[in-house]
Amino acid sequence: MTNASAGQTFDLGNGHSMTLGAGIRAGVGSVSPNAPGGYENGTVGKFSLDDFRIYTQYTWNQYLKATVNTERGYGNGPIGILDAYAQFEPRKEVNVWIGQMLPPSDRSNLDGPFYLSQWYYPFVSQYPSRFNGRDIGATVWGKVLDDKLVYSVGIFAGHNLGSYRGYPQPGDNPTTFGYYGPSNQGRNPLFAGRVVYNFWDPEPVDAYYTASTYYGKADILSIGFAGMYQQDGVGNAINPGNYGAWNVDGLMEKKLGEYGVITLEGAYYRYDTSGVIDVPANYNNAGLTANIGGLTQGNAYLLSAAYLIPQKIGWGQFQPYARYQHFDATLLHTWNDQIDAGVNYVIKPHDLVLTVNYSENSSNYTNNGRRVTFGVQYQF
Repeated sequence: MTNASAGQTFDLGNGHSMTLGAGIRAGVGSVSPNAPGGYENGTVGKFSLDDFRIYTQYTWNQYLKATVNTERGYGNGPIGILDAYAQFEPRKEVNVWIGQMLPPSDRSNLDGPFYLSQWYYPFVSQYPSRFNGRDIGATVWGKVLDDKLVYSVGIFAGHNLGSYRGYPQPGDNPTTFGYYGPSNQGRNPLFAGRVVYNFWDPEPVDAYYTASTYYGKADILSIGFAGMYQQDGVGNAINPGNYGAWNVDGLMEKKLGEYGVITLEGAYYRYDTSGVIDVPANYNNAGLTANIGGLTQGNAYLLSAAYLIPQKIGWGQFQPYARYQHFDATLLHTWNDQIDAGVNYVIKPHDLVLTVNYSENSSNYTNNGRRVTFGVQYQF
């Protein structure tokens, strides 16, 4: 279980066991008015609890397991269910998970915040989700060809699932989103799939999860393709549109012996809403975990690089990095860019990492925004 890889396992007897772990990401820094989370009254100090997770996995035997992970709610809200799924894992080639989980999707989403090479999650990764990239459904996954080919396919509740809420009154505009429900009145499921091939070493992760850096644990040359489709997945009940999205992503990480480790990553995204502008994310007071609204038609890409310096200084190693992201919203005729640059201080890979990050975002409709963040990531 990647998200609890640092957890403690307890023997419950009769072959049963439970693994318990936790993770936290917190930051402090400054944010300017036009940056994400900024305010209109100038650059201000910013304190954030980005993630707080409790990981648990229950093992009945080598074939039957269950995972329940929690995460703080949006806006530092109450603790909510992140993952909750039953696992039937008869062999590495074919496994079945049922519940709330990460659908097959892009590398960034399957990394999650703790396994990225950067501090901030990339905004170009915009697949629909119920909560932190998750949805409710079922996934079949497996590893073949000496674990170098990893596939995952799933069916999920999907986006814009809801009912009519209210009816227009005399004189009201019947197409106003406030009177009609979201587009998926037929309860059409969302289909998702991903396949990835590793040309060098297999990625040292569990299931179909990924990471954007392994800090030199393996030589990785990986190419992945993911896609989603849902009939009537965007818009409202009066003007629905089919949702289709796909992306290709690649990761190269090479150990250079006494010269350290170099990491290169790239991804391209294509989001299609059938030319329909989706309803707002809080449509009809649906709530942020309802998986309703907020999808944008467009094209996007990201490029990133990192270098793990071989010399150990103090407790760990330094890993400077840089990333560029771009998103073109083709229906809205807008674009957004973001540049990130920083350095990780890696004390224990993925489990204890300190980061200093500088971000600058720009668009064609607002002034540039800037963020400086010192972040701490800890898992146990």
